[in-house]
Amino acid sequence: MISWEDFEKMDIRCGTILEVSDFPGIRHPAYQLKIDFGEMGIKRSSAQITSLYTKEQLIGKQVIGIINMPVKQIAHFFSECLVLGVYNEHNQVVLLQPVSPVQNGSKIG
Repeated sequence: MISWEDFEKMDIRCGTILEVSDFPGIRHPAYQLKIDFGEMGIKRSSAQITSLYTKEQLIGKQVIGIINMPVKQIAHFFSECLVLGVYNEHNQVVLLQPVSPVQNGSKIG
């Protein structure tokens, strides 16, 4: 079990995907994303979501991410946030997103 204080350390926000690129040369297929988190800035992330989403479907989609994770290097790419999703029965990631549009940078709580 984690404490309430542990949960409060996570800065979970909503952002809009601005750009999507292929991520060649890695073990598991993934995209490189640029996500606008409003006042929190534009952050980059890698996401293994190629089996359910095309690049075109992702542009403009709002997603949920943890923006205060340490930067993680994946090959030559530096991921600045963790995009959240749920694994379905086929072990594919289904992105978490708000039901209605919200302002970029809105805090999840």
